[in-house]
Amino acid sequence: MKTTTFWTPTLAWLGLAGLALVLAFAAPDEGNVMGRLPTISAKRLDQQPFVLPFQLPAERSLALVAYTKHQREEVQSWVRGMKLEADSAIFWFRLSVLNDPGSETARSEAEKRLMARYPQASERARLVPVFTNRESFARAAGGSGTDHAAVLVVDRNGRVLARAEGPYDEAKAQALRETLLARSD
Repeated sequence: MKTTTFWTPTLAWLGLAGLALVLAFAAPDEGNVMGRLPTISAKRLDQQPFVLPFQLPAERSLALVAYTKHQREEVQSWVRGMKLEADSAIFWFRLSVLNDPGSETARSEAEKRLMARYPQASERARLVPVFTNRESFARAAGGSGTDHAAVLVVDRNGRVLARAEGPYDEAKAQALRETLLARSD
C-alpha cells in the first residue's frame, strides 16, 4: 500500500506536466489566431501581376473581400464610409473571390464580366479576381463564412490583424482604422 501511495502523486504530476506540454504545442500561435490570406498569384483586373501577400506596398493594408456579386454593395459601403478613395494614407484593394470554374476560358469570361462592372482604370487597378474555393479562402482568412463581404487589415506577411464582416459600421471602421494606422515596433 505504501508503494502505491508514493507513486500516485508522482504519476499524476508527470501526467499533468505532459498534458501542459502537449497543450502548449497544440495551441494556435498568436500570429495566426485571426487568420492569414492564402498566398495568391493572380493578376489585377488591369492585367498587372499581383502576388499576395508579397506585393503589398504598405506595412498594413485593407483588403475588401467579396464572395458573391451580391456583396458588391457591402464592399462599396466600406469604400464610401471610410472615404478610401480620398484617403492616401491607407493602401486598399478589392478581392473578388470566385469558385474556380476549372478552365482558362471560363476564368476569362468571369474576368470579362468583372471588367464590364468596373470600367474605370482606377477601379481595375484595385480589383484582384481570385479563382479558388471560396469556403477554403474564407476559412484560411479567419472568416465566419461567405455569407457577407469581409474587410481585413493584413500585414505584409498576409496575417489578418483585424476583421469586420457585412455592411459598413462606424464602430468597426474606427477599430479597423486604428489597426491600419498603428505602428508595429
